[in-house]
Amino acid sequence: MARNKLFDDDVLVIGLGRFGSAVALELTRLGHRVLAVEKNNALAESYVNKVARVVHADMAQSSATEMVMNAEPKIAIVRIGSSIESSVLAAANLVDAGVPSIWAKALSPEHKRILDRIGVHHVISPESDAGRRVAHLVNGKLLDYIEFDDGFAIVKIKPPTETIGFTLEQSQIRRKYGVTVVGVKAPGEDFTYAVPATKISAHHMLIVSGPTELLERFAARP
Repeated sequence: MARNKLFDDDVLVIGLGRFGSAVALELTRLGHRVLAVEKNNALAESYVNKVARVVHADMAQSSATEMVMNAEPKIAIVRIGSSIESSVLAAANLVDAGVPSIWAKALSPEHKRILDRIGVHHVISPESDAGRRVAHLVNGKLLDYIEFDDGFAIVKIKPPTETIGFTLEQSQIRRKYGVTVVGVKAPGEDFTYAVPATKISAHHMLIVSGPTELLERFAARP
């Protein structure tokens, strides 16, 4: 299968647990050439022919880093089991090797601080990120929630009663609440980008962006 030029970078994935393997397989599907490194020999063998290349090695060792860096990966993703020490050592070796874009999964806030300090470009904290997301979803007002670092978010909500039957221009949501309706989606219909003439119905779902606090206030409307 021809590689998609949008996904043409070679990627190094370290650790083939649930997280690492899912990343490696999806990157392969997108068209990346994936070099996967796994310390467990049996696990490494199980991914032969599923990604471009699999290496049985311990990336906490500098000698392993030197071996895989011959491939000159542009991106590296570190997800090593439950060992913070191995994760930090592997990430540090990649930083020293000059990999342009390093992603690493943090197991704790302390782990995240260490990864940040040694120069990892992107630190993922899926457990804490998921926890914050769930906290916004449990009251049922928000149907989906994506938060950015600067207090900005995009949410999916049911339309407040006061907006139903009116166009966005008539309801003046942005002026009243400081948030922007990006688009609307009804069951069985395509997503539609919002314009002033977009008329909201009870069966629509709204995709809304704005400051987190203002989105929560808007979503709390009956």
